[in-house]
Amino acid sequence: MGYKQLFIFLWLTAAIVGSVYGQQIPRNQPQGQQRSPQGNQDSDGQRRGLLDDSTKMVYGPKTSLFYYEKYLRYNRFEQMEVDTSLTGFHNYEPVANTWYRYQDLGNLGSAAKPVFYEVPRQIGRTSGFHVYDLYHNSADSIKYFNTKSPYTQLDAFFGGGNRNKLDIAFTRNITPKWNVGINYGTIRARKMLNPTRRDDNMVVNDSYSFHTNYQSDNEKYFLLAAVTRMKHRVNEQGGIIPPEVDTTSIFFTYEDSKVWLRNSRATDLRQEYKVYHQYEILKGWQAYHVFDKKKQEVTFFSRLATSDSLFFNANRFHSSDTTLLHSRRDTTNNQHHFSEWRNEVGFKGDFGPVYYNAYLKLRTGRMASIFFDTNNSFTELFLGGALRGEINENWSFEAEGEYLIPDGYRIQGLFVSPFIDLSYTKALYKPTLAQQKYRGNHFRWDNNDFSSVGVDQAKGVIKIDLPNLRIRPNLTINRINNYIYFNREAMPEQASGEAFMVMPGVNYHLILSGKFHWQTELIYTAITGGAADAFRIPNVFANSRFFFDGPLFNDNIYVQLGLEGRYRSDNFADAYMPSTQQFYLQDHFNVFAYPVVDVFLNFRINRTRVLFRYNHLNAGMMEQNGYFVTPYFTGLKQMLDLGITWAFFD
Repeated sequence: MGYKQLFIFLWLTAAIVGSVYGQQIPRNQPQGQQRSPQGNQDSDGQRRGLLDDSTKMVYGPKTSLFYYEKYLRYNRFEQMEVDTSLTGFHNYEPVANTWYRYQDLGNLGSAAKPVFYEVPRQIGRTSGFHVYDLYHNSADSIKYFNTKSPYTQLDAFFGGGNRNKLDIAFTRNITPKWNVGINYGTIRARKMLNPTRRDDNMVVNDSYSFHTNYQSDNEKYFLLAAVTRMKHRVNEQGGIIPPEVDTTSIFFTYEDSKVWLRNSRATDLRQEYKVYHQYEILKGWQAYHVFDKKKQEVTFFSRLATSDSLFFNANRFHSSDTTLLHSRRDTTNNQHHFSEWRNEVGFKGDFGPVYYNAYLKLRTGRMASIFFDTNNSFTELFLGGALRGEINENWSFEAEGEYLIPDGYRIQGLFVSPFIDLSYTKALYKPTLAQQKYRGNHFRWDNNDFSSVGVDQAKGVIKIDLPNLRIRPNLTINRINNYIYFNREAMPEQASGEAFMVMPGVNYHLILSGKFHWQTELIYTAITGGAADAFRIPNVFANSRFFFDGPLFNDNIYVQLGLEGRYRSDNFADAYMPSTQQFYLQDHFNVFAYPVVDVFLNFRINRTRVLFRYNHLNAGMMEQNGYFVTPYFTGLKQMLDLGITWAFFD
């Protein structure tokens, strides 16, 4: 973070603090509420409806509610208040916000993959280019609002090393039943390894989305619509050159590190259009339709007349016609274009305490490339349904299934009680299009003989609630067969055997003296079977934070101050190949065990939240000078992150 951004941040923080103490809310007036200007109380009937008996404004989180499409679709409609909590607020980056359940390249916006195996929600074809999913606000994740006043949210984060992130959201109701909104987000993250200038960015991201929701006056018709777009550009570095290749290359020198790539860049461009609407035909019975259109364009470019050529494999795939851009011997120019259309029609409803749903879904799509002779196209037809029963708010069960005609399926069941939660998932899902067929300057493959991947997953959580202590022992068991992964040559391969994962874990939250909190997550993973080597998951994965949480200064400021640590045991973590945008197996670089400790301060003044986080507090105190998150990509060094969010409700 530069001096200019630091000055702006501190100036804004001081201005906010000054405004709080310069115009302090009377103690007998609830926090976050202000008196109306005199003389206006009776001038407008609508305004009087937003005032309580003490003429206090009630605009705030309770008047700006939101929900997701899935709440409406599954008849579990719930409108939630905007988030003003402090717990975990300091983990503003997408990877940190998952409590580090993703492996990235050590920088905000870099390629990332889940640490643990996840059963895909989509059992049909996908593009297979998923390393930037975390940074895309997909149409399925849009928040739809119902506001009594215009609502604006501004989140500004200034990370050390010029890792900056800005998110702006605005929404308002046009009528009581019609809302429109817009979101804009950007990431500017300078290279952590060997930047050559102040604005030598590794990541440049620009994203926006538009959304609207409408309900008819008779409340029978509901419509949700959204458009999203992301352009994610990455100046790839390939990692630190190993000392055995260049004896002058040294780990943990960060800005002075020697890296492989300086003239290579990747781009992931995504656009989505979505419409969901439903109509209540009879009381408790609705028909609905979903339309989706998605586009993803993935490119990689490198100048091979530079030293970047030393990073890539020697073999080349090109045409004899060197006038073609992708066939020039002095450049790499890979491009793949994925598109998808989806239409789903169905009916749903409630019969007493039981919810039911049935649908028919058609997906068509393709993967195109300048290297392809013909596009890799697909057409898929699905039948699906769901059933849910609620005995009361504490006891319930759910079952859902989807059948991809003729050879794919996903079945999931869930049982919830006050004492234990149990779930089971069984699925057979298709290989991705990138795994099946790929053409580029450095890699080429055809895997039309790949079989679908099968998985059985069982989960259980025991609920133990004691005074000041919440414990959740849990167990996950996976059985995976025909798993497809990228092997040591960075090529897709299908495992012939099965992999069995047994993953016991525990989460707990201990409260001491009402103001001191200790939260911990611990997972142990054991993998056996013929395909065990295809999964590189650390045996021990742990996160923990200890912090003070409480009000200060006559309850005007709410504060969280504490330490947060994370740990992964030794493992040969997957390496990253930028030209194909895939993580792949490797056996020569052990990402050694290393505990990382951060210190953080989060506080809230009225509706404004501020964070300070000092990363890697224990740097220089360990046997190693730093740590790795991916082979040849270091984690953060000691640096300070700052952030602030404002919420405006009028």
